[in-house]
Amino acid sequence: QEQLVESGGGLVQAGGSLRVSCVASGRTFGSYAMGWSRQAPGKEREFVAFINWNGKTIVYADSVRGRFTISRDNAKNTVTLQMNSLKPEDTAVYYCGRHSAGITRARDCSSYDYWGQGTQVTVSS
Repeated sequence: QEQLVESGGGLVQAGGSLRVSCVASGRTFGSYAMGWSRQAPGKEREFVAFINWNGKTIVYADSVRGRFTISRDNAKNTVTLQMNSLKPEDTAVYYCGRHSAGITRARDCSSYDYWGQGTQVTVSS
């Protein structure tokens, strides 16, 4: 299991933007798909976005499509989630995870190999 470390969370007003990043340890980052999920207090983990190994296949949750952008830089072992037009309902801990279960299972949070520790994103109204 590689270490995944998220950063970039914080407090932002509704309509604002944040960028959260995830840096992976190890030598095989470029061989795996990655994704982002989020979890708000009292709610189950929710799929946010997925990106395959070379960045050519991307999947978004309906709730974030058009507002969030996932990207990756395999040379830096980094996957990034740019979040624009933030809403209070986006408030959650955001996690990045490794995925090796195939694109058809990208939206299933339980199919991810493991998740990082998360970074808190709070959107005020």
